[in-house]
Amino acid sequence: MSKKRVCMIVQDRMVKGGIAAVINSYYGSKIEDQYDVTYVESYKDGGKLTKLMKGIAGYFVFLKVLITNRPDLVHIHSSFGPSFMRKLPFIYMAAMFNIPIINHIHGADFDQFYVNASDKKKKLIENVYGKCDKLIALSDEWRMRLSKIVSSDKIEVIENYSVVNNQIIESRKNRNVNDTVLFLGEIGKRKGCYDIPDVVEIVSRSIPNVRFVIAGSGSEIDVKSIKDSLQQKKIFKNVEFPGWIRNEVKEKYLQEADVFFLPSYNEGMPMSILDAMGCSLPIVSTNVGGIPKIVKNNINGFCCEAGDVKAFSDAIILLLSDSDLNKKMSAGSLEIVMQKYSFEYHMKRLIELYERTFR
Repeated sequence: MSKKRVCMIVQDRMVKGGIAAVINSYYGSKIEDQYDVTYVESYKDGGKLTKLMKGIAGYFVFLKVLITNRPDLVHIHSSFGPSFMRKLPFIYMAAMFNIPIINHIHGADFDQFYVNASDKKKKLIENVYGKCDKLIALSDEWRMRLSKIVSSDKIEVIENYSVVNNQIIESRKNRNVNDTVLFLGEIGKRKGCYDIPDVVEIVSRSIPNVRFVIAGSGSEIDVKSIKDSLQQKKIFKNVEFPGWIRNEVKEKYLQEADVFFLPSYNEGMPMSILDAMGCSLPIVSTNVGGIPKIVKNNINGFCCEAGDVKAFSDAIILLLSDSDLNKKMSAGSLEIVMQKYSFEYHMKRLIELYERTFR
């Protein structure tokens, strides 16, 4: 019996960000054992021309797949803003060929995308999402938000996953706290990075040798503003900017860290937190998006209100000062991951959705 064919619209594997992090584990996974999967890349990092050429090439490749190897299902990974507009032609083409569509929504700023949009844009979003058979939301909160666009029975909650790194977990078990705080992600306002200098200033008063690693990339304006603030506060010595990190370098920083810190204002279900939890790190983050589902106060970290610099600082100081509490919350992160956020569980939910969506 031949396998069902799935065409997945994805980013280039080297793209920076959470969407690529989610997708990269799909390659060579159980989903390829069960289905005949074709990946069509629609985006890559680079200048405007690079992005444009990649997008146009993706449309032609997708059209060829539709004609020569017609899929039984199209699985699109999308976000808001420019990502929504880039994915629009894929959705229209798949709908024209009467192929069921699953739209995996990774967006973060819903108010900007839909709530505060013009009536014209709202109608466009409603029309495009209405052509999809199913939307994947990353949390129950996001299901409620997306239900403003489509009926809730079209929305399936499939949360992101964590890959447990036993090597890092073992290496961290018997070492002392070394006063290192790690951030991974896009350096900008949405991720709360403009609050970090104030946090560093407060924490460094109690722990002078504290080391904040701000690993990621952002616009020149954002990075410069944050660095200038650190210089003005005379705490730049406490902060390291290694840029966007991957693979062995990323593992090195996760192994050295004592606390993972993500002060975001908008999120879906951040892969960076799940990565850190898979390395048994305690978390300090915010009460937004799907974060409260994975960061439990006094169990594996602290969920603060976005922008609450004092609460962030107090939580980080506590986790760096109390090694027993740090170890307890480290174990809490790993336990939460093992219970519900394994890659195997994610795959199970995704395959179940595929089977319900095939026509």
